[in-house]
Amino acid sequence: MKIGVISDTHGLLRPEALAALQGCDRILHAGDIGSAQILDQLAAIAPVDAVRGNNDLDAPWARELPDSLRLELNGCTVLLVHDFADVAARLDDGIQLVITGHSHKPCIEWRGERLFLNPGSAGRRRFKLPVTLALLEVDGQTIEPRLVSLLD
Repeated sequence: MKIGVISDTHGLLRPEALAALQGCDRILHAGDIGSAQILDQLAAIAPVDAVRGNNDLDAPWARELPDSLRLELNGCTVLLVHDFADVAARLDDGIQLVITGHSHKPCIEWRGERLFLNPGSAGRRRFKLPVTLALLEVDGQTIEPRLVSLLD
């Protein structure tokens, strides 16, 4: 199963992001979405699961979005939250993949058998941080992550 992971679009969905997500079976958005239209555009590619980010909290369109999601994707248990600071309260032994956003800093870090992934920011560049998203291949107990740079 190919999963696209995107975060911190802040109302900007780049054509490069749409191209990179083509062929995904599912898309996860780790918050700071920026507008309902972003979710609509992503849903035209694949089913979308999304959480609210701190910049989405007051937006009427985001009221129905949860602060965190626990998902089962092709045999893999996933925790999706916006801010890494909120992970500890929701983490349990069954979670194999933790996805966060917020920092705009892309990161793939294995801690034992658990993968912590931040796809970075796919929206407007912040400071000198890269503009990225992540793609995952998930097959039962195997997770193969990679970051995709959206700008040179």
